[in-house]
Amino acid sequence: MPTVQVTIDGRVVSVPSGATVLEAAQVAGIRIPALCAHPHLKPIGACRVCLVEIEKQRQLQPSCTFPVYEGMVVHTNSPQVREARRFVLELLLSDHPLDCMTCDAGGNCELQDLAYEYGIKESRFAGNRHRYEIEDANPFIVRDLDKCVLCRRCVRACDEINGVEAITLAFRGYDTRVGTALDVPLTETTCEFCGMCIEVCPTGSLLPKAATGLGRAWEMTKTSTICPYCGVGCTVDLNVKDDRIVKVTSNWEGAANHGWMCVKGHFGWDFVEHEERLTTPLIRKEGVLVEATWDEALDLVADRFVAIAEEHGPDALAFLSSAKCTNEENYLLQKMSRGLFGTNNVDHCARL
Repeated sequence: MPTVQVTIDGRVVSVPSGATVLEAAQVAGIRIPALCAHPHLKPIGACRVCLVEIEKQRQLQPSCTFPVYEGMVVHTNSPQVREARRFVLELLLSDHPLDCMTCDAGGNCELQDLAYEYGIKESRFAGNRHRYEIEDANPFIVRDLDKCVLCRRCVRACDEINGVEAITLAFRGYDTRVGTALDVPLTETTCEFCGMCIEVCPTGSLLPKAATGLGRAWEMTKTSTICPYCGVGCTVDLNVKDDRIVKVTSNWEGAANHGWMCVKGHFGWDFVEHEERLTTPLIRKEGVLVEATWDEALDLVADRFVAIAEEHGPDALAFLSSAKCTNEENYLLQKMSRGLFGTNNVDHCARL
């Protein structure tokens, strides 16, 4: 692929022809702030926070969509650029709740970080402010449209990655907001509750319902692991506080999934700490389930399996493996089924 040389803040870098100014800046190790840009989504230039000064251009240009060309000279932090960004941020904050002290996204909000970086404590622009009702009529996602900055990351993730198109921009002008067809709740749309809209949201507009009020980002420790459900092998990050899983977030370096998750991988972790989770084997004695030791339980199962196979044949048995076991454990189960008992009646709970 042909390359071009671009000068960004005095640094000369070679980047592929067709790359954007934002991508070229990343190659040069120069940070350009942006709210609508995301490395896993197509650029649209919606937020205007990433404006830069390009020599021989009459106006500031959005770095996330403007393509580079040979000999381009870019200034990413000039007084004109900083003033434009500050103006954009003040406009966003003029219609944004200033409740960072109690917001669950506090400390993990890109808008908050930019307001801090540019020293904006409040907006000088007064006027009407939206007062949307918080939508939480589903078990997974809380939507607070008052905190939405219309970056469209959620819309693009739903469209470009999941291909569901459950949400889009509705209405026009001041009334523009992210909505659903006919403005119905998410439960009445094609939404699969994969939760990727939460992962790409730069503010507290979208939050995982089960994790609300359980901790801030800096209180949690992230541990990368493999999702225990299906066989894809998605990498996920467990967010742990006080030895309990608070929520699961994307690991954008995951080799199998590159950060994307399904509803099970994102929200199906309550079984770990569920009050009804069994911690001791149970066996039935005189019609009543009672606690037993592992040796007692395993001996009983083995004896019953052998007795049933001898009396009714191996196909009278069936084995159901678990997505919450390791691949090695599931392999041993199917090996026992086929090799020891001689039946192919093996299935998997994630397929049902």
